[in-house]
Amino acid sequence: MVEQNESSSDKSASKPSPADSFDMVDLVGDHEEEVHEGGKTVRRRGIFLLPNLVTTAALFAGFYAIVSAMNGRFESAALAIFAAMVFDGLDGRVARLTNTQSKFGAEYDSLSDMVSFGVAPAMVMFTFALSGLGRLGWAAAFVYVACAALRLARFNTQIDTADKNFFTGLASPAAAAVQAATIWVCEQNGLLGKELPYLVSILFAFQTILVGFLMISNIRYNSFKDMDFRNPVPFVVMIAIVLAFGVVWQNPPAVLLLGFWGYALSGLISAFLRKFRAKNQ
Repeated sequence: MVEQNESSSDKSASKPSPADSFDMVDLVGDHEEEVHEGGKTVRRRGIFLLPNLVTTAALFAGFYAIVSAMNGRFESAALAIFAAMVFDGLDGRVARLTNTQSKFGAEYDSLSDMVSFGVAPAMVMFTFALSGLGRLGWAAAFVYVACAALRLARFNTQIDTADKNFFTGLASPAAAAVQAATIWVCEQNGLLGKELPYLVSILFAFQTILVGFLMISNIRYNSFKDMDFRNPVPFVVMIAIVLAFGVVWQNPPAVLLLGFWGYALSGLISAFLRKFRAKNQ
């Protein structure tokens, strides 16, 4: 009888508790990274919630754009891409304002950009206008996705050495805005994907390829990161901003399309002018 009690006690002692079992089967690993604080390298566990929530919102907007395009809601898809641009512009600023920058946040933001400004614009444009072109359509969409991936990879490798005031190649959010604004303008004017003329679909295919190549080009684009919103500005600047809002409100898709195409072409024009001046000197 004593032996049975001892045997049962040994079994109960060797049987792991629920907490021990949970530790042994770690279903979700915790994040840990090295950071420099006060001149020392320390290891920090966990992630910052606020900036990564904003990045998640940008990721969701890109995913929503793809789903909307699959269901034929192309205007919603275009607006979702613009929403992703807003969230993408906020997450970095939120991280800097709250001093919550991290390697995890930078990598997460890059992956979110690949979905929202790489895959989503290509898939939305493909569903809208390129699916009827056969191999040319999916080739144009893939070229765009590949160029966006290459653009983001190059940006990540040059982030510590590149000039902060300029981008090398068209930024992926601006390229996505060109695609989204094009689709939005067509939707506003009743040009649905199935009703697009064949030549217009061909034009959109070459636009997709061109915008993709601009992303991986060596053309310099102004990043506007040197703008300081904390310093006072003349009163006329506020009036100009109010007028700009009024112009955009008249026809948002057309104004956005012209604005982002103007930005996309500004790098080409600046590069041409620099070469022209260099030859004449």
